Amino acid sequence: MKMVLTSATNPDEYMACLGGWQQSYAQALRSVVRSAAPELEERLKWGHIVYFAHGPVLLIRAEPTRVLFGFWKGQRLRHIEPRLRPGGKYQMATLELKEGTPFLQETAVRLATEASTLARHE
Repeated sequence: MKMVLTSATNPDEYMACLGGWQQSYAQALRSVVRSAAPELEERLKWGHIVYFAHGPVLLIRAEPTRVLFGFWKGQRLRHIEPRLRPGGKYQMATLELKEGTPFLQETAVRLATEASTLARHE
């Protein structure tokens, strides 16, 4: 899948470039991450929003038909959200959200909090 290409140079501009349900989902995820794990540094990297703590921790990436909520140590978070799909390097796992995909805010909070904890303790 191709990501949404934007002219954004920072996370706020990235969000402003999105539209429709992708913007709503990405903004909701961003709000959760920023309040659940405020110690993470938010940057625009690799064309999407990435959160860092001693390296990349998690990402929010909009694509034309989905929004990805990905975690560098996501394979270790599957007990929280079994729909996380392993793939890539670094124990990566990603949750694919399409329009109408059910996803609880409390689950997003737990994922962001645990991902931040894993990053700080390794």
